[in-house]
Amino acid sequence: MQQTKKQLNIWAILSLLFVSIILIPNFLIGIQLFTEPNENWQHIKDYLLRNYIYNTLVIVTFTGMATTIIGVSLAWFITMYKFPLRNFLKWGLILPLAIPPYIGAYAYHGLLNYTGVIQTTLRNMYDISVNQSYFNIMTLQGATFIFTIFLFPYVYTITKSFLQNQSSSIVENAKLLGDNSFKTFFRVIIPISRAAIVGSVTLVVLEVLNDYGVVSYFGIQTFSTAIFRTWYGMKDLDSALKLAGTLMFLVIFILVIEKLIRGRKRYSYSTSKVRPIEPKQLIGMKKWFVFSYCFGIFTIAFIVPFLQLIKWALLTYEKIISEQFLTLIYNSVLVASVAASLIVLISLIIANYTRLHQGRFTKAFSKVTTLGYSIPGAAIAIAVISIFMILDGYIASLSAVFHFDPVFVLRTSLVMLVSAYIIRFLAIGYNSIESGFEKVGNSFTEASRTLGYSTVKTFFKVDIPMLKGAIFSGFILVFVDILKELPLTMFLQPFNFSTLATQAFKYANDERVHEAALASIIIILISGICIFLFHKVLDKESS
Repeated sequence: MQQTKKQLNIWAILSLLFVSIILIPNFLIGIQLFTEPNENWQHIKDYLLRNYIYNTLVIVTFTGMATTIIGVSLAWFITMYKFPLRNFLKWGLILPLAIPPYIGAYAYHGLLNYTGVIQTTLRNMYDISVNQSYFNIMTLQGATFIFTIFLFPYVYTITKSFLQNQSSSIVENAKLLGDNSFKTFFRVIIPISRAAIVGSVTLVVLEVLNDYGVVSYFGIQTFSTAIFRTWYGMKDLDSALKLAGTLMFLVIFILVIEKLIRGRKRYSYSTSKVRPIEPKQLIGMKKWFVFSYCFGIFTIAFIVPFLQLIKWALLTYEKIISEQFLTLIYNSVLVASVAASLIVLISLIIANYTRLHQGRFTKAFSKVTTLGYSIPGAAIAIAVISIFMILDGYIASLSAVFHFDPVFVLRTSLVMLVSAYIIRFLAIGYNSIESGFEKVGNSFTEASRTLGYSTVKTFFKVDIPMLKGAIFSGFILVFVDILKELPLTMFLQPFNFSTLATQAFKYANDERVHEAALASIIIILISGICIFLFHKVLDKESS
């Protein structure tokens, strides 16, 4: 009993330590709002802040609406009907997630600008000169389009997963009451899917708020670009922290709105005999309409930008492929692997402790782990560098005591970048591990304890082998997100350290979009393979 208590205390201490890693940066950003403002902040507040808020809210609102319409409609068609290429499109429609929005922005701008293939074809083949404003994608509307076509898979995937687990009797009863497919969709499916839809759209909104690449490339003033310019342009960390704090309050406001929209309604089955929805075979014009819609979205969101990148890569690969480029791949895979491994390990410790020691205190742990994902990368970067500057200050102050040259170890190392990744993406790893624990249950753990195994031995001998699928899924999801991540890496990467994402952004920012193509393709291919493996694991576990 004494041994068990001691082991639980160790789990508690480790969990508390890791949770505090997320709380401290949030606390630092929050209190900065109440410090005395300087002249830069006064100028930002009087002349610029309104524009930041307006642009951010416009993009967030219209992207949320557009991704809802596209994602939910695709989920409905894939779940309810059989049509040509349905089995491929079922997972193919998730592939746009492999293309980071900023890379999609480079591709579409290159496609639509004056020297792009569309305008060149119109001029050379048909002698048509077009108004440039019609093809200008570097606007608020263009940014909304980019975010929509590359982020709708969040809504599609979560809604489809929800609908596939529903009983076919829901649809059958609606039809018996006289509703056609159109009415059933709006009167039945939308209401019961509200929680899944709102939750997935919230993920989209958080991704938009986190973005730096698209809005920076398009020259749109949002919070992310403002934080970066205030920090690097004005060299004003205090004002950057205030902007980060303002952005945090905007995120909190959006999360409150999400809770209100979700409401308290819950839908559950009144019987244990649940027959999943069986897709219906479409015929005639309906079949080709649904196919054209689904394949058209897939073409716009994946095939077109990917082919454009391949065309550019073929023009530039000879001068891009070098030892330095291989180093970029190595850096990207290394930092993503290390951070993802640490996140999975921390998630296992926190999830195991909250499972073994139920209570309000442990419930708070699970809530705190999701905080990092709610905060945009620019805000996290500001908080992390502030903390590491303080820590480096303490290390430097010890130089007088121990007689060594003052050094700034932490802020110039990968430790700072990996720490920021852990804060930002811990929620993804934790959610995967927590769902794995819920699926496994506690019966095997209790049986192991009855046989005399300690909590630590049970964790390694029983729990870990049963959680292989959840661990692999969590690792893959975090790995892909870190591989594509731009704001944190741009802000916090050490000197002379670059990744595929930051190098692609630098090329594009220097108007060398063709050179950015190969790095972008490598990101997409690695992400696409990981997404495919992830869904293979899910299919294996559900079968």
